Amino acid sequence: MSSNSRPAGPACGRIARRAFLADYGMGFTGMALGAMLASDGRLRASQTEDPLTRPVAPPAKAKSVIWIFLSGGYSHVETFDPKPALNEHAGKTFDKTPFENPVHSPLHKKRFRSVPAEEVNVRDVYPIIYPMQVGWKKYGENGIEITDWWPHLAQRVDDLCFVRNMWTTDNDHAAENQIHTGRHRLDEVQPSIGSWASYGLGALNENLPKFVVLGGPTRTDTRASIDAYYLGPQYCGVPLTLDPSNPLPFGSRNSSQTSEMQEREYELIGELNGLAAVEYPEDDELRARIRAYELAYRMQAAVPEAIDFNKETAETLQRYGLDREETKLAGQRLLAARRLIERGVRFVQVFPSPYGVWDSHQKLKENHTKLCATIDLPVAGLIADLKERGLLDETLVVFCTEFGRTPGLEQRAGGIDGRDHHPNGFTIWLAGGGVKRGYVHGATDELGYHALGDGHYVTDLHATVLHLLGLQPQALEIPGRKRLDIDRGQVITDILA
Repeated sequence: MSSNSRPAGPACGRIARRAFLADYGMGFTGMALGAMLASDGRLRASQTEDPLTRPVAPPAKAKSVIWIFLSGGYSHVETFDPKPALNEHAGKTFDKTPFENPVHSPLHKKRFRSVPAEEVNVRDVYPIIYPMQVGWKKYGENGIEITDWWPHLAQRVDDLCFVRNMWTTDNDHAAENQIHTGRHRLDEVQPSIGSWASYGLGALNENLPKFVVLGGPTRTDTRASIDAYYLGPQYCGVPLTLDPSNPLPFGSRNSSQTSEMQEREYELIGELNGLAAVEYPEDDELRARIRAYELAYRMQAAVPEAIDFNKETAETLQRYGLDREETKLAGQRLLAARRLIERGVRFVQVFPSPYGVWDSHQKLKENHTKLCATIDLPVAGLIADLKERGLLDETLVVFCTEFGRTPGLEQRAGGIDGRDHHPNGFTIWLAGGGVKRGYVHGATDELGYHALGDGHYVTDLHATVLHLLGLQPQALEIPGRKRLDIDRGQVITDILA
């Protein structure tokens, strides 16, 4: 299936005003309905399972998730997995080092799935080793290595939990969807991790969506990263802007309509729907539609307040870098994420930088130096802020990208100073609710090529997040949509606190 193909139905983030309430907006109260069902004790699970044998959900360690995604693929070896061997053997080919040639490893074919034919694909097999473009040091009680591009985050290392043996199978940017859905672009699409969390959890605040997106989706062909597909549009991520006067595109009332006029309109709609509910008392979809109007109306007041920074102290604004031009964009989105989870939003997906900017095929040193400086302070500020407010224990922070960068020098188009896409091994990190702190799990080989051991496919991260939210991945499916084992993933038990 091509990256642009999808089942029939509305696309998240691409809706007309009239469709907002009629379809997508009514989906908002699919969320509200889900909260009603959860409060009634009805767990989201396959209705075909025997309740006596259904897997028991684990106790929740986190209430909410802030999922930070850096689009384009940051270099793992120049961020959180430094490799001295790259400097020692710079300029050599893989077969001239004392290490096994990683291209010949059985892991290469086992995990790698290229869309182009193998004989024409050279994207991850560049043979000339490219040295690290930045220095590194050890930080924290356990001496965790972080490169010099992350001076602020390095000071928070004792709060972070690194997973250095992630892998995926797509070597192009459809991997941005893959890390959120678990599926390669050639396979049937699946709901995103945020949608599964929304589907499985009740609401903490019925005035706000359970799944909010800041800064994305980055392009129309990346909408899968926030989409719910067959779960229904009510479980899609809800994109918000950071303009307090219009945070809900297509969700605010017309300028010609007063609040009193709109309130009367909703009252009439409620009465008409109430009459229909009497005639069709078992119609859950109708109940959801009724709640949709109510939620959409309440959101008009709740959302602007949630993203209004006027009551934040100058110290807090500086902590997130809102006083600096280079960090302002990421800082605003991350501060808004904190405010949203503080008000009961379950899953906030943050794109702190534009689409693909981390994709450093050329001028890696120049690009990563600049880009790390836009993210480092705000992310460190978020961790510190959550911790000081007592929110870190109940909030899970995930920091990830779609893949790493090649240990070899990219030579396409005469390249001399960059790295290509590298799905075979890369690093992500987590912090907060239910994970170890100041800890490193897993590793790549000496050259940063392969995730060692079994490694962790991207849905292992999904399974871990759902587990920490108190959800059982095996129970998260609906009749007629049997999920595969790879869709469910395996919890990374070693990182659990």
